[in-house]
Amino acid sequence: MKNIVEVVGGGGLQDEQSKVNLTIHQFAESLGNAIDAKDHCTCSHSEEVAVISQAIGVEMGLSAVKCELLHIAGHLHDIGKIGLPDSILKKSGKLTGEEYEIVKKHPVIGAEIVSPVVSVSGIDKVAGIILHHHERYDGQGYPHGLRGEEIPFGARIIAVADTLSAMASNRPYRDALPFQDIIAEIDACSGSQFDPQVVQAFMEISDKIEEYFINSQDIAEDILVCEITAMNERSALRI
Repeated sequence: MKNIVEVVGGGGLQDEQSKVNLTIHQFAESLGNAIDAKDHCTCSHSEEVAVISQAIGVEMGLSAVKCELLHIAGHLHDIGKIGLPDSILKKSGKLTGEEYEIVKKHPVIGAEIVSPVVSVSGIDKVAGIILHHHERYDGQGYPHGLRGEEIPFGARIIAVADTLSAMASNRPYRDALPFQDIIAEIDACSGSQFDPQVVQAFMEISDKIEEYFINSQDIAEDILVCEITAMNERSALRI
């Protein structure tokens, strides 16, 4: 998988910017891992969201730079949970209404945390993706109730990847769902919770994503993105 330096390239000041972006990318992975480590049920969640989001971006024909931004945003999408009490994050039972309102603050907290860093590094769209990754296509999400194309495109992709990863993992209140049930649920939510175009792209690569969960993820990450890239290069199709 290409890193920021390989994507941007160039010399002089551009090389310096590339080094900054690479540092941000590595820092994003570390922060995502730190957040996931707070709860054994989400031990690889941020990595999964990063990889799946990037793979969907590749399938949709997004540029290499935009796909890298998705990867960074995937690692950082839940960073706002660092500001939430462990008693809520690790609660095994159903959240109360008051507790759920607290959880709904994490996208705003996350965007506030990363904004100073990403604005300096030139990847300022990451903050918007983090802020809006719990918006719904029908306008019933949070924090701002955006709908349709009002929602940043990257956030619409992260929303699918985030939900997929959550359903594919064991939680205190339920076991991981079978992958075919996950596919059916995401498809059923097309046009309401999710952007139909993003769902369509996900459906096209769902078999590759299933392999990613089945196989060792350290090995499967590069295979997933490379296979989808090669597939798109063979067909001139772009969604």
